Amino acid sequence: MRLDKKSCSEEWYRIVEEIMGCIKCKLHKTRRNPVPGEGPCNAEIMFVGEAPGGKEDETGRPFVGAAGQFLTELLSMAGLRRENVFITNILKCRPPNNRDPEPDEIEACKPYLVRQVKLVSPKIIVTLGRYAGRILLGDAGIKWSNMTRMHGKVFSVELYGVKLKIMPTYHPAAALYYPKLKPVVIKDFKETLKGLVEEIREEKRNTNRVKKRHTILDFLSS
Repeated sequence: MRLDKKSCSEEWYRIVEEIMGCIKCKLHKTRRNPVPGEGPCNAEIMFVGEAPGGKEDETGRPFVGAAGQFLTELLSMAGLRRENVFITNILKCRPPNNRDPEPDEIEACKPYLVRQVKLVSPKIIVTLGRYAGRILLGDAGIKWSNMTRMHGKVFSVELYGVKLKIMPTYHPAAALYYPKLKPVVIKDFKETLKGLVEEIREEKRNTNRVKKRHTILDFLSS
């Protein structure tokens, strides 16, 4: 687990401590290491997957296996670096044999994610896989249909009190397992997500220009 200590609050570390000792569902009996997530705690972009896999369970870090390597490549295509985004999952513990998350596990674990979203307060959340997409869009009042129809679309929503944009896409592991999905995921990152990233950067440039003009005017009027 890697966190940017400068950007993390005491509340954040309380969440991590609770996750590390959590016994709210049956997954605590089979896990090796919980996986709270990693990245700057004030990241503008947040990625939410479904659950840790074998490598993640072994290391306590999200997306470090083959799917994680592909995710890093996808981030680069979108003009992003892994150390600048926050990455986590709906479930913080690995389901046995990487099976799908069960309803009681989601119910027990989701409050951690809700608190994480509130603290990070990202401008964009990219959901990876149908579970993450269905749950987060559903909580934002958007009806989920299926990944074929929903992937690559951008939804402006209010989620857990935070105004942000959600872009659902396929899980990187699915793209590796089904090669026909790989170009679809690449397009979602290389075109749609990259466009959103550029919008954020342009907003920052405009804000900085305004601040700079105000600074000069303040100097001249003094």
